[in-house]
Amino acid sequence: MLHLAILMFCVFSITTGEFVVAGILPEVASDLGVSVGSAGLLVTAYAAGMIVGGPVLTALTTGIDRKRLMQALLAVAIAGNAVSALAPGFSPLLAARVVTALVTSTFFAQAIVLTVRSAPPERAATMVARLAFGMNLAMILGAPIGTQIGGQWGWRATFAAIAGACLLGLGLVSWRLTSPGRDGRSSAVSELRVLGRAPVLMALAITAVGNVGVLMVFSYLAPLLTELGGHPSARLPILLLTYGLGATFGNLIGGVLYDRNPRLFQPALLGLLAAALVAGWSVATSSALTVVAVAVLGFFGFAILPGMQARVMATAAEAPTLAMAVNASGYQVAAACAGLFGGLIADSSAGPRPLYLVAAALTACGLVLTVLATRASRAPDSEEAVATAN
Repeated sequence: MLHLAILMFCVFSITTGEFVVAGILPEVASDLGVSVGSAGLLVTAYAAGMIVGGPVLTALTTGIDRKRLMQALLAVAIAGNAVSALAPGFSPLLAARVVTALVTSTFFAQAIVLTVRSAPPERAATMVARLAFGMNLAMILGAPIGTQIGGQWGWRATFAAIAGACLLGLGLVSWRLTSPGRDGRSSAVSELRVLGRAPVLMALAITAVGNVGVLMVFSYLAPLLTELGGHPSARLPILLLTYGLGATFGNLIGGVLYDRNPRLFQPALLGLLAAALVAGWSVATSSALTVVAVAVLGFFGFAILPGMQARVMATAAEAPTLAMAVNASGYQVAAACAGLFGGLIADSSAGPRPLYLVAAALTACGLVLTVLATRASRAPDSEEAVATAN
């Protein structure tokens, strides 16, 4: 359990650097002399770095001892966040975020392998879920704390604090983690074949399309809440914590509902998320109601994730580790698109408010894909029933 706690802390430390940008975006833009939309490229670049860096870097480092590799990856994360804190302009900051992102997915993949190997096979999914909770904590605790630090001492202090947390993680890994022997995993080529299956591709599309809307709103929560909702910047950490609390309950309840009836509750939760985004648009200028809207969006934004994760793992049962990587990549594709297109909307003459409606429409597209995938999964059962009757 100590090894799992160390890995969770490392995942929390590294991924906080991704989520915290939402809370310090206006300060970064103002200090470096760029628009909020341009600053949003930090979100896009980080996500793109994770998408590309994860599979490429993992493939290039296959033969390296896992403990030494994880130490090296944490060292890069420390350097990347330190350079972010000292960046003299926007371009160096953007480059530092990309470098940091390149190691994030690879570290998470290595941590998954170590976590799964520490438990019986029948508990593999549970262990992966526990490890992924470190990423959830990055949004629930890391983003509000990092935003508070940024508001108190400036956005550079936020990245410096993340570098310090990664340094602590490096020390813990060096102190307690042991290098495992070689495992009996199948080759990367054989696992990659899973990606060519239509159900896996559909599951990945659902993750990407179903999340891009709510991630778009989350990425630009700061201008939405300050420019439209009338909240002072000092209140952003509390509002992000509110979002995180909603996300915590949503994640737990969403998982229970999906286990009870996946065909019913996964589409229902996506539909409710789309409705919540429309409601967010309607109350965007009310300070009191936007507090409620933030909590509701956090709830439904995370309630949809357990079902998406379960769908990906079910469609790629022969390669569960790869399935988790595919799911993470789909999520990062959504984050990249959210930062890019959300920035264009935020910088338009209409301002950031239309983000809510665009996000609702994208979530509805995810709902359509979910319904199509559910119907497709029923087809074999129907055909089997007909064959049996004949």
